[in-house]
Amino acid sequence: MDLAELKHEELLLRFFSAAEVEAGLDYPRLIDALFETFRRGGEAMPVRQSHEVGAFGAPGHLLLMPAWQRGTALGVKLVTVFPGNASRCLGAVSSLYVLLDGTTGQPRAMIDGEALTNRRTAATSARASRHLSRKDAHTLLVIGTGRVAASLPMAHRVVRPIKRVLVWGRNPQRAVALAAALSREGFEAQAVVDLPAAIAEADIVSCATTSTEPLVMGKHVKRGTHLDLIGSFRPTMRESDDEAVCRSRVFVDTYGGALAEAGDLLQPISAGSWQPSEICGDLHELTRGARPGRIHDDEITLFKSVGAALEDLAAASLLVGIPLGNPPPDQQS
Repeated sequence: MDLAELKHEELLLRFFSAAEVEAGLDYPRLIDALFETFRRGGEAMPVRQSHEVGAFGAPGHLLLMPAWQRGTALGVKLVTVFPGNASRCLGAVSSLYVLLDGTTGQPRAMIDGEALTNRRTAATSARASRHLSRKDAHTLLVIGTGRVAASLPMAHRVVRPIKRVLVWGRNPQRAVALAAALSREGFEAQAVVDLPAAIAEADIVSCATTSTEPLVMGKHVKRGTHLDLIGSFRPTMRESDDEAVCRSRVFVDTYGGALAEAGDLLQPISAGSWQPSEICGDLHELTRGARPGRIHDDEITLFKSVGAALEDLAAASLLVGIPLGNPPPDQQS
């Protein structure tokens, strides 16, 4: 329905709780929406602004992430990242998303940003996995025990036959709790303490942490593995070492975001062991078929995601029921 035809009361600002976001953004539909959005490309998606806002010697970051498609929708996500929140039994990431009408500029919705981020982040990883992981991948290692990490197995299960999930975390009790929760979702899930052994066993390694030191070492990665690196979003953060990057065919969510923020890539570049020209493609190129994804089963692939505002806009629009436009002719992988 055209926005001009909507009744006034239907344009009133709505608030979507975390439960409503999770219920309204099932992974199959969201993964498909992200596919169409990245294939089409967004009109505007500035590299996000990041500001240090920590207090009392503890780190804290404020991120501003706008995106828009002219005449349809525009939105901005306000994000805070406080890594020390784990000691307070709180998530490290908090956020709020504001969606506005692209024709009038009027607010359409305020959305629980954390739930939106968790869903679209996991769905983006699954979208990339459909291009980059082996089709028979069935063992997933989740490194991290936060809310994004907890979302990853359900999303990856949509695109690959994931049956077994290994969970590693710095806090073994949280890893055990997450494994138990995943078992209730139908996975063969277990917490692990030997991270190198788990990396060597996994078909897909999904890392969602706020680490500043490498956790995934290239020497432990077996041939055919897909590395899904999500957590680091600043040049000083990283989840993999140089060898993991150098052994892999590397893909990113967006060139601009990755080369501005991804410590997993910027640090090997600074060390002279890897070059930006070695990036094999971004999600726009993968979804359009302009760049090949996985070429053979023995190669190691790496997807580095720093998060893109276009993902938020696509997820929020899907939730509210605003079509972002018709994609180009289908080029499914």
